[in-house]
Amino acid sequence: MIKNIFKIVVNFLIFTSLQVLLLNNLHLFGVTTLFLYVYVIVKIPTNITRSQIIVISFLLGLAIDMFTNTLGLHAAACTLAGFFREPLMNVYTEREMPEEGTPSSRLLGRGAYIRLVLSIVILHHVTLFLIESLSLFDPLFLTLRIITSVIMTSLCIFILESFNILRRHEAI
Repeated sequence: MIKNIFKIVVNFLIFTSLQVLLLNNLHLFGVTTLFLYVYVIVKIPTNITRSQIIVISFLLGLAIDMFTNTLGLHAAACTLAGFFREPLMNVYTEREMPEEGTPSSRLLGRGAYIRLVLSIVILHHVTLFLIESLSLFDPLFLTLRIITSVIMTSLCIFILESFNILRRHEAI
């Protein structure tokens, strides 16, 4: 349990710092923004309860909000993503989840992991961008921002996950 808390805290600090210091300042073509901190929600261990996942997700979003002065946008999006994480994992996996483990392509299977990441990222981004726009004034631009940000964020998460897989194979 202590090991899991340590992993969560380290991921929380690393991805919050990366998001605040670097990624919030990068906007590809003025449209796409990477929200890589969503990876923290995906990688919360399976033995953490749903209420704890929601609290961790809220705190993650709140930390981003505090540094970017966005008044709860990220907290709302992260809380919703954390709320649906466990049900989505149950829908996408047919087998029983081990007591100790973090969601990965090895644990869930490649297809289930891809669907889980895409679902959480889409849920987070749609919530974030809809709250941010507060209207559908320019629905084409809003849709473009959501789609490109989902693609880039998901792609970066899959790249990070591939490094985790490579590192585990080298250790064996």
